[in-house]
Amino acid sequence: MRKTVFVDREFYHLYNRGVDKRDIFLDKWDFERFFTSIEEFNAIDPIGSIYENSFSKEKHRAKKLVDFIAYCVNPNHYHFILRQLVEKGIEKFMHRFGTGYTKYFNNKYKRDGVLFQGKFKAVRIDTNEYLLHLSSYVNLNDRVHKLGSRFSKSSWREYLNGGEGLCKKNLILKQFKETLEYKEFAESSLKDILERKKLHKEMENLLLEAN
Repeated sequence: MRKTVFVDREFYHLYNRGVDKRDIFLDKWDFERFFTSIEEFNAIDPIGSIYENSFSKEKHRAKKLVDFIAYCVNPNHYHFILRQLVEKGIEKFMHRFGTGYTKYFNNKYKRDGVLFQGKFKAVRIDTNEYLLHLSSYVNLNDRVHKLGSRFSKSSWREYLNGGEGLCKKNLILKQFKETLEYKEFAESSLKDILERKKLHKEMENLLLEAN
């Protein structure tokens, strides 16, 4: 049984990685398909085939299961901040998205079995302060891991450049006077996070040496 109970209108941090830490994208088409899956499977009513829908001239605009607040997708793992919109919305979306992308990947590369490492991990975001700092961590997650891969993408540019995108970024940005203020907050928050990670690692090493 999953410990986290998903409640409508609440925010959650979802994350997972490839089984055995394997990459989940092997070319640019996989990367594009991953994001297509994110958008197409976020619907209350089943959409049918992504392949068949790709020939439709009308953009799929069904009612959504979840709102994306922020995301970061890296070569072998991802982070999402989601807000559930309907009952079991997160569970339905994550199941469809995970199953659909795995089926695509396995069919393309002639493999069997799971692609992701077990069930996705989920943590409820229980304060606004936590939400703000976590948005910084997720938006800048490629910097956390010092990734330069072309198969890394986050909502950071959406936050800075404005306009339409995958995320409901105004839920975060409206709490700042301007985008630049959020940018400075996020980069400062990330610096603190990295320093704490470094300190934690140093403490682990000291404890190992002591033993």
